[in-house]
Amino acid sequence: MRKVTTFSLIAVFSVAIAAPSQAATWVEKSDVNANFVLDVLAKLTPEGAGQLGVDGLDEAISDLGPGINERSRKMSEDVLAELRRRLEDESDSKVRQDLGILIKAMEDSLRSSDLNYEQMLPYYNVNQTVFFGIRGIIDPQNSRDRYPAAIARLEKYAGIVDGHTPFTELAKARTQERFDVAGLVGPYRGEVEQDLERAETMITGIEEVLAGTDLEGWEASYATLAGQLRAYNDWVRAEILPRSRDDYRLPKDLYEDALRNWGVDASPTDLIEQATKGYMDIRGEMEALAPLIAAEKGYDTNDYREVIALLKSDGAIDGDKLLNHYNAVLRDIEEIIVREKLVSLPDRDAGIRIATAAETAVQPAPHLQPPRLIGNTGEYPFFVIPLLTQNEDGSWQQTDDTYEAGAWTLTAHEARPGHEMQFSSIVESGVSITRAVFAFNSVNVEGWGLYAEAIVRPYLPLEGQMISLQYRLMRAARMFLDPMLNLGLITPEEAKSLIMNDIAIGESWAQNEVERYTYRMPGQATAYYYGYSKMQSLRAQTELKLREDFDQKAFHDFILDQGMLPPHILKDAVMNEFVPSQTH
Repeated sequence: MRKVTTFSLIAVFSVAIAAPSQAATWVEKSDVNANFVLDVLAKLTPEGAGQLGVDGLDEAISDLGPGINERSRKMSEDVLAELRRRLEDESDSKVRQDLGILIKAMEDSLRSSDLNYEQMLPYYNVNQTVFFGIRGIIDPQNSRDRYPAAIARLEKYAGIVDGHTPFTELAKARTQERFDVAGLVGPYRGEVEQDLERAETMITGIEEVLAGTDLEGWEASYATLAGQLRAYNDWVRAEILPRSRDDYRLPKDLYEDALRNWGVDASPTDLIEQATKGYMDIRGEMEALAPLIAAEKGYDTNDYREVIALLKSDGAIDGDKLLNHYNAVLRDIEEIIVREKLVSLPDRDAGIRIATAAETAVQPAPHLQPPRLIGNTGEYPFFVIPLLTQNEDGSWQQTDDTYEAGAWTLTAHEARPGHEMQFSSIVESGVSITRAVFAFNSVNVEGWGLYAEAIVRPYLPLEGQMISLQYRLMRAARMFLDPMLNLGLITPEEAKSLIMNDIAIGESWAQNEVERYTYRMPGQATAYYYGYSKMQSLRAQTELKLREDFDQKAFHDFILDQGMLPPHILKDAVMNEFVPSQTH
């Protein structure tokens, strides 16, 4: 959906009078400001705010009413003015830092909303929005008491509640009112076509989620909504596809804006320069490692691409054995973490589960499902593995994530010491809401995930080390292929060929990569290697400062305790807080 932000004048006045006392801790003071922003964000996208942990929103749905752009812009400007006023009156350095993060988040949101409104025809993937709106309530980690709200939300989507228009009709109206605006760019045809291909999986996925509970009385409302969604998809075929664009590239200023929103503050040309150099260095390491694996395994080749292909075929994991295998790998990695004193582990098991068919259709790659970050009552993140299908002959479909050598680095990235540790630390260490939510971007998150792979890699079996390097090679490639595609310097076919033939990635993953760069999430894929480079640089500078006093476990614990800080603020915290605390 097009990114917009809503703020309420009523909220400005009601929250502004609830000023924190001087005796409050800096986190409590900061959270007053963050809650001020959350209160009004919830009025626009309550589904997303509810998943973060804002209470009382389970029955609410997104606002697509008439005048939403003008209304949201006015509210955004009001909140931004109030945040700037609070910054002038605030003396606590950490609260000021958090106010700066909130202000930047609001400025970025306003800039992005304006650019999109001025240049892009609004297009809504309503099927996906509704599926996750229901799935976000009916979740195994949520209390059963919340489940009935899913029916109330479903009825509002369907418009069978007084005061509510069918969500599909609102989405159509917001798009139709911009049909006659000259110069607007339509959505990319490939994106719309793929959304339509996956639409039925989303619609039936809603039914499956509801049927998997003991809720009653939802069937008729679901049938109404499902009919509306199918009619909406027919409308998209008739009205949106003819207005879609054949060129996947965004306008230049929108692509550069996307990079900033993902946390990347370098230019596309700088990204290409940095990443191509890193790519060659990593590939050289793989070329040196391949003969060692070949000798150990008895392979008749020293080519890293052929070695990887053999590791995939020799170590294929059946779908019904995936969960047990990944849990076993996690236990082995945890032993490494403890033995090598890499980072402090939580006193509980990490969660791993297999995705549903609908979840796999939306997100076909392994990923982390974060917990609610606000008001958390014991929910924790889950490493989610896409669902595999079984062939008619009883064999299992295989991917780049379903073989033994690949399980090591994927587990390190998504589970421990990667993303699961990040989000668990936020839940357990009590950072401010601003640092948990509003400082969140792909550079902060994915930079740590790739760095986590790197600190574990030296202790893995040789085949695990090879795939760790392969994944790092893929991340470096992302950082130059994404901007090259969006600058028109390479074709999608050439990018896919490089991914498959030089990085030794399978066709399905390679296709997903190209879709990601070109229309799914332009700019986002650059964040992994960019954030990793920032982390590596910060560690090197910290080691230079501390020398023999450097303790990597203490360093990593400190990093995780900071929440999702942007690189420049994290560096300031390390140099001005961590380094002095470690000097003996």
